[in-house]
Amino acid sequence: MRNVTFCGSLVMEQHTRLPDPSFFQSWNDLVKATIQDLHGAADGNSSAYSSAETWRETEVELLRRAQQSNFPVEVKNLQSGVEIPLSSRLRTLSPEFDHTLGLIRVGGRLRRIEGFNEEGIHPIVLDPSHPITKLLIQNYDEKLLHPGPERVFAEVRRKYWILRGREAIRRHQHQCRECQRWRATTQAPKMADLPPARLRLFKPPFWSTGVDCFGPFTVKIGRRTEKRWGIIFKCMTTRCVHLDLIENLDTDAFLMAFRRFVSRRGQPAELLSDRGTNFRGGEAELKEAITAMAPSLQEQLAKQQVKFQFNPPSSPHFGGTWEREIRPQQQELKYFQSSDCV
Repeated sequence: MRNVTFCGSLVMEQHTRLPDPSFFQSWNDLVKATIQDLHGAADGNSSAYSSAETWRETEVELLRRAQQSNFPVEVKNLQSGVEIPLSSRLRTLSPEFDHTLGLIRVGGRLRRIEGFNEEGIHPIVLDPSHPITKLLIQNYDEKLLHPGPERVFAEVRRKYWILRGREAIRRHQHQCRECQRWRATTQAPKMADLPPARLRLFKPPFWSTGVDCFGPFTVKIGRRTEKRWGIIFKCMTTRCVHLDLIENLDTDAFLMAFRRFVSRRGQPAELLSDRGTNFRGGEAELKEAITAMAPSLQEQLAKQQVKFQFNPPSSPHFGGTWEREIRPQQQELKYFQSSDCV
């Protein structure tokens, strides 16, 4: 901006130094800093921010500075009424000079159209590489909540004509973190390797078994009704399922169901389960029973001990292999809901 001071017959011109737009992160910050330098730097006046006219004048001054930086020859020729060079980038736009604001606008044949403002008919020409233009594109992108480049380009065209505007907007959105976050495609996580319990191909069924309880169910005994729970044993390799019914969710009921399971299917090498209190109690009691055995018997059963392996705490995503079998297998327990089966 240029201030003119008259001292008698001497005219002194002072060029106001505006803030460097490359040091700012947003368009609003640049406008505020420019207003501060032009109006509020000397007396600390902050009321200039509340004036809409001051804000518009500051924006025009910044746009004028950008055009003078990128199109100095075109500004000089159009301002004086001289035709611009044939090699100019603005040649195909039929540029016109707005003497009121001191800006270059796009020409055209739409001067007599009705219902449109002057900015829409003759937008302001800007260079895509200037920092002010980049801040304007960023401002529109943030106001529109980071849409696609065509949406931003359409809104910018209502007031500004950026040379190679689509390319400039795409370049900005390619570097914008918010745009990258909104356009990021979700990637399915790579599945981990199967656990050893799923790969015991040369072992008998139920060598590695997952166990869980579900229910309760109401059964009728004579004239009274009682609650019963189901317990499921599932082979991790062959997917075979063994169902049983227990009277309580305690350690004794689990040990009796496990004994019936071993008698029918054979003794497993490991049991996989969640951290239910009944299963942890069963493990402790089995360990105490084996420890109390005679040394000779304990040596014979040492190779046949069942390894209990619990899921990690607060891990509901573990145990899906046998958890998913509970719902379809609930229909099977209808056969147990009679006094004969109890």
